[in-house]
Amino acid sequence: MDAARIGALSLQTVRDWFLAFNAEGLAGLIDRKARSNRPKLTETQRPTLARIVESGPDPDRHGVVRWRLKDLAGWIYTSFGVSLADGTVGRTVKHLGFRKLSARPRHHEQDPAALASLKGVCPPR
Repeated sequence: MDAARIGALSLQTVRDWFLAFNAEGLAGLIDRKARSNRPKLTETQRPTLARIVESGPDPDRHGVVRWRLKDLAGWIYTSFGVSLADGTVGRTVKHLGFRKLSARPRHHEQDPAALASLKGVCPPR
């Protein structure tokens, strides 16, 4: 506790240094290179993900009618065995060149002929 106060360090830092010194001697106190933050999806998995996003889900096979990040994370886990958070999936999809698009809602009984006749009558906005 005195060493932490004298060195203006936290008690946890002194404890970590103490354990590192006991385990490896002076070599344990030398700063090491930090672990790399490698992507969890490989170079071969990313194009596969891009193809599945581009083609859209198959409702019979995937059980959804549009991809949400949560759905894509589940697909990635079942296909590749890689667990990703929704935000990580969103960043990955964005890096692949996609962006969020929302389709304009349409009524299921919409009459295309009636819409075509209105196009010439209604002024543009």
